[in-house]
Amino acid sequence: MDHRLLEIIACPVCNGKLYYSQDKQELICKLDSLAYPVREGIPVLLETEARLMTEEESRP
Repeated sequence: MDHRLLEIIACPVCNGKLYYSQDKQELICKLDSLAYPVREGIPVLLETEARLMTEEESRP
């Protein structure tokens, strides 16, 4: 994931910062505990496509 892209995209729900999880191929919003998929290198920033992270996953 290009770090320049991470600087300009935001969570569509809260406009918060997104963090890239390379092992899960997801963009993570820690504020909302949502994980957005990255498919074939393209972030899918649709609330309907996001999965709710478990309490364990959302801990720092």
